[in-house]
Amino acid sequence: MKPLRSFSLWLLPVLLMAFAPSAANAWWEKDWSFRKQITIDTTPKGANIAQAVGRMPVLVRLHSGNFSFGDAQENGTDLRFVAADDKTPLAYHIESFDPLLGVATIWVDVPDVAGGTAKNIWLYYGNKKATPSTDAAGTFDSDYTLIYHFDDAAGASPKDKTAYGNNAQSAPAGYDDGAIIGKGARFSGTSTITTPASPSLAIQPGGQFTFSAWIKSTPVTGPVAIFSRRQGGVVMIVGLDQGIPFVDVGQDTAPQRIAAAQPIVKDQWTHIAATADGKIVTLYVNGRSIGTVAAALPGFNSPTVLGGDVAGGTPAFANFTGEMDEPRLSKIARPEALIFADAISQSGDSKLVVYGQDEKQSGFSFGYFGIIVQSVTIDAWVVISILGVMAMLSWFVMWTKASYINAVDRANNAFIELFRDHSGDPLSLDETKLSAKDKRRVGASSIYRLYRAGAQEIRRRASSGSRLVLNAEAIEVIRAVVDATLVRENQRLARSMVLLTISISGGPFLGLLGTVVGVMITFAAIAASGDVNVNAIAPGISAALLATVAGLAVAIPALFGYNYLLIRSKNITADMQVFVDEFVTRLSEVYAGRDFTRAAE
Repeated sequence: MKPLRSFSLWLLPVLLMAFAPSAANAWWEKDWSFRKQITIDTTPKGANIAQAVGRMPVLVRLHSGNFSFGDAQENGTDLRFVAADDKTPLAYHIESFDPLLGVATIWVDVPDVAGGTAKNIWLYYGNKKATPSTDAAGTFDSDYTLIYHFDDAAGASPKDKTAYGNNAQSAPAGYDDGAIIGKGARFSGTSTITTPASPSLAIQPGGQFTFSAWIKSTPVTGPVAIFSRRQGGVVMIVGLDQGIPFVDVGQDTAPQRIAAAQPIVKDQWTHIAATADGKIVTLYVNGRSIGTVAAALPGFNSPTVLGGDVAGGTPAFANFTGEMDEPRLSKIARPEALIFADAISQSGDSKLVVYGQDEKQSGFSFGYFGIIVQSVTIDAWVVISILGVMAMLSWFVMWTKASYINAVDRANNAFIELFRDHSGDPLSLDETKLSAKDKRRVGASSIYRLYRAGAQEIRRRASSGSRLVLNAEAIEVIRAVVDATLVRENQRLARSMVLLTISISGGPFLGLLGTVVGVMITFAAIAASGDVNVNAIAPGISAALLATVAGLAVAIPALFGYNYLLIRSKNITADMQVFVDEFVTRLSEVYAGRDFTRAAE
C-alpha cells in the first residue's frame, strides 16, 4: 500500500499542473463568468507582417472548435471585448451568431496593431443578464466611408455599417450564405448596387481613396466592372478583363490602366483593392501590390456602383457575374500593411488571429481537458450520456455480482465443511437439525440448495409408502433433480452478465459513432466559418475523440470485471458439480438396497 500511496501523492500535483494552467490576470468584471484570450499575431509564426498596421477592424471567427456557445447567450448579447490591460473595452459588432450551427463572425476594433509582435485582447462571455453593447460605427475609424456586410434581408438594399449611413438604393440579385465572411452578394450580370452621392463619398481632384472587396467570379470573356465611378468624362473603374484584375483611372476615352500579370482563379475568393494617395494609384491582389501608375484621381461627386458600370458610360463595361463580399471605401489611401492584414485575416486560413484557452472567473483555466469538454458537440454528449448509463449499469452489475459470488463462495466452503463432518450419513444435515449459527453460515450456499433438493426428493419418496429401497433407477432420478437445481444455480450466477458483454462489445462502437459524427460536424463548422487552421481543427477533433475514450472507459473495466466474475462463477460451478457426484455416490454407498424408512428413523 505504501508504494501505491506514494505514487498517488506524486500523481496528484502532476494532474493539477496538466489540467490547471497558471492563474489568470485580474478579471474585468465579475458578472462575466468566462473569458478567452485572443492574440493578434504579426510575428513570423503568425501573419508575418513586419510593418505597423495601425488601427484595424479585426475579424474574429468563432466556431464550436474554439468557443463554447452553450455558455454564452444564444444571440451573443453578452460578448464583450477588452484590451490587453483587462480594463479598456473595445468597440465591436456581430455580423452573424448561430449557436445551433456553432459559428459566428464578429468585428473588433483593435486600436494599434504593430508589426512583428503578438498583441493580446480578451473575449468575455457568460453573463445571462447582459444587454446589447454592439457598436458597428465605432468598430471602424472615421476614414471608412462605406462598408457592406451583406447581412441584410432578402431583397433589401445593403445597409452601410459606418457612421455615414451610405445605404444603397438598389439590391443585388440575392444574398447567399457561405461567402468568405458570412453572407455575400450574388450578381447575375443584370443587377448592380448603386449608392447615391453624398459628401462623405465625394472625392476631391487629386484626393486620396481606397476600395477593397472580396470577389468570386464566374468565367468572363470581356472587361467587366466590379466598382465604378464616372463624372464629366473621367472615370475610375476596378474590374476584370478576361479574368485579369485592373484599374482604369482618368479620361474615359483613354484612361491609364494598371493590370495584373495573370487572371484570378475562377470560382475562388480573391481579395482586390485599389488605393490612390494623390500621386500614385496602386492595385492589390490578395493583399500584395501588383502594379502602380503615376496618376492623380479626378474629382467625383457622383453615385457609386458595385457589380457593374455606371449607366451610359463610354466605353461601357459589362456587369459583374459572380459573388462579392465585404466591399469597403475609404477617403484615405490605406497603407499596404493594412490591406495585406485585411486580406490574410479575412481569408479562411488566417494566422493573424490565434485563440487561447477559456478561463473561469475564479482565475483558473479549464486546462487542456477543459478545452476538450467545451468543444464537445451535442450529438457527442448524447453518445457520452448513453455510455455513462452503460458504465453505471456495468459497475452496478460487477459490484452486485461480486458481492453475490463472494457470499456464495464463503457459504459453500462452510457447508462443505459441515457435510464432511457428517460424511457417514449424507441426510443428516436436515434444516431442523442445524443450529442458528450454521443456518446463517450456509444460508447463501448454492451447494446447500443442491443438497436440500436431493434430500427433499428422498423424503418425498419415503412419505409415499412405508417401505422404500433406493435402487439404481431411484438414485438416477435424485441425480436428475439435483442436476436441475444445478442448472438453475448456474443461471443465477450468469444473471445480468449479458449487460457486461453489451458494455464490452457495444461501448467502443458507440464511442466510435460519437467520434465520427463529431469529426463530421467539426469539419462542417470549419467549412462554414472559413477558418482553416490547426487551432480551429484540433479542439473539435480532440472533443470528438472524447466519445471514443468514453467508450473504452466503459468497455475496459467491464472486460476485466467480466473475466474475473466468469472465472469465479466457473469455480463455483465446478464445486457444485463435484458435490453432486460426491452426494450421489454417498447415497449409493449408504442407502442403495436398504430399507429407507428404517434407516431414516
